[in-house]
Amino acid sequence: MNDLTPSFFARIPIAFRLFFCALSDSEFAGRMAQPPTVEQPVKKPARATEAAARPSFREALPDSALQLLGLLQQEGRFVDFLEEDVAGFSDADIGAAARVVHQGCRKAIRDHLKIVPVRPENEGSRITLPEGFDATSIRLAGNVAGNPPYSGRIVHRGWRVETITLPKVAEGHDVRVLASAEVEL
Repeated sequence: MNDLTPSFFARIPIAFRLFFCALSDSEFAGRMAQPPTVEQPVKKPARATEAAARPSFREALPDSALQLLGLLQQEGRFVDFLEEDVAGFSDADIGAAARVVHQGCRKAIRDHLKIVPVRPENEGSRITLPEGFDATSIRLAGNVAGNPPYSGRIVHRGWRVETITLPKVAEGHDVRVLASAEVEL
């Protein structure tokens, strides 16, 4: 694989970044929730096009991301797993721990999020992207030249959060505490 087609394991951190962006940025999530549309491009004067090409940034509120991270910790001990130095463990031990973390985190995600593929076709399928395709939900890789329509093979279907149902947070609850410290008496 080359840098433009990352492996499954290389895509995991990318998926988490996009996932937390969708949780913390409602406008981003709204764009991701929209199905791709085929629109005819509207020609704009060069000056307006340049201004539109520069994104505007705003501060993302971390509460939802922290709440979800807390749920991943609660159900799957996700943070414990990431904070553990696994260098001294055997592959079998890491694999056994990863299975438990995977099951718990998967439960937390499925309990609170409905995640659907961006593209309905199977990986490996050939598709044609028309002019005006949604470039926020489809990333072109490989030898990209010329203008659409583009024909290619789906390397990854992508993921989109369709619905989020996080629990309500009590007033005064500190979402930065992902797991309380435990003291046995």
